[in-house]
Amino acid sequence: MNESPANQDPELLRRLLRAKDRMDAASHEEWPVERLAEVSGVSEAHFARSFRQAFGTPPHRYLLTRRIERAMALLRDTDLPVTTIAFDTGWTSLGTFGRTFRDITGDSPSVSRRRARAAGHEFSRVPVCIVGAIQRPILATAVSEKRRQAIHDKNEPQQQEIPRCKVLR
Repeated sequence: MNESPANQDPELLRRLLRAKDRMDAASHEEWPVERLAEVSGVSEAHFARSFRQAFGTPPHRYLLTRRIERAMALLRDTDLPVTTIAFDTGWTSLGTFGRTFRDITGDSPSVSRRRARAAGHEFSRVPVCIVGAIQRPILATAVSEKRRQAIHDKNEPQQQEIPRCKVLR
């Protein structure tokens, strides 16, 4: 069970990458494990287990990351309404989109849009790939666990220093 990606079968990794590429290309679509396993040509249980071993995250969480990344880019770069962005990025409920977005990023979509536009000039000299990596939502922790941590943090306030990215020149 502790098999590292380097020890996995190269053919299996190619199959998993095929499914991952499909999710990347169409993150707005529904991608249940059954569909991903079919794309990969393996059983559902084997797919879910192998995907997590290979990429360090379960397939559903990976898809959430892609959807939130796309939503963050649309909020930053377009004037589309939040509702349109939610549905264009694959969410079927505006409430679920808003709650998940807030749980992952810490801000509502509207606040995130204002903050991204205000900070836009800060990243103007940094390569787009670096900015994307910095702004990528981290889903290593389940949303429910983040909620528990937030409740715990409210009960025991602590000073935390938030790391800031410096502009590369």
